[in-house]
Amino acid sequence: MSFFVSLSGLRNASTDLEVISNNIANAESVGFKKSNAQFADLVSGSSATDPRKTPGIGATVSAISQDFALGQLEQTGRALDVAINGDGFIATNDAISGEVSFTRNGNLQLVANGELQDAFGNPVQGFPLDATGTPTSFTPSDITVPTTNAGGAALSSVGIDLRGVLSAVYTDGSVDPISQVALATFPSTGGLNPIGLTKWEATAESGPPEFGQPGVGNFGQIRSGSLERSNVDLAEEMVALLGAQRNFQANARAIDTATAFTQTILNLQR
Repeated sequence: MSFFVSLSGLRNASTDLEVISNNIANAESVGFKKSNAQFADLVSGSSATDPRKTPGIGATVSAISQDFALGQLEQTGRALDVAINGDGFIATNDAISGEVSFTRNGNLQLVANGELQDAFGNPVQGFPLDATGTPTSFTPSDITVPTTNAGGAALSSVGIDLRGVLSAVYTDGSVDPISQVALATFPSTGGLNPIGLTKWEATAESGPPEFGQPGVGNFGQIRSGSLERSNVDLAEEMVALLGAQRNFQANARAIDTATAFTQTILNLQR
């Protein structure tokens, strides 16, 4: 039995190492959120078992939880780099599948046809605005900036304010509010499913997205000219890495010891 107990410990230590290694590998990934492996013991027994004689049968991974704590906001000076100072995710529409995913990576770009996209070419979702900058609908849709205004003037530049309002500046000096970046929150953020590229998708555990305006209620403000760094603390991860390595070595040593015991018993039977 001791072989299987130590084997479960080896597996858990290996899982812990994988989680820590993934955190370290993504220390520079914009908007990345670190994860933590959690473990639970396995007990061989029942209500009729004497608790004073129950050795247990090892451990198992109980959960790999995500830590959505805010990372540092780093200034870039680029107008279309945005960070969320508080709760919320930027919603993007997958250009191929049409599925909506959510990210904290605000490295946005404006393509030739005026569409606002994330760093991977997916349209960013926002609320349409009237001429005064008031939302006309709270159903998110793709953000597209007209490349010319009603007077025929060409697009000169764009900007995003604290409320997530994207305004277009044209060569005739006019400034038009175009759209407001839509933010999404979830009843249970920990239930979001990471799908890579620092993006998440909603699940039954997370609940459906609740869309709202930046800076209103629990939704964070938009910081233009900044990006949110990963919330991975390398010093903390290195300490955890040493602990996982020691755990792995200890379980491997326990297997060696059990092997020696077994060999001794077999030699006595000869």
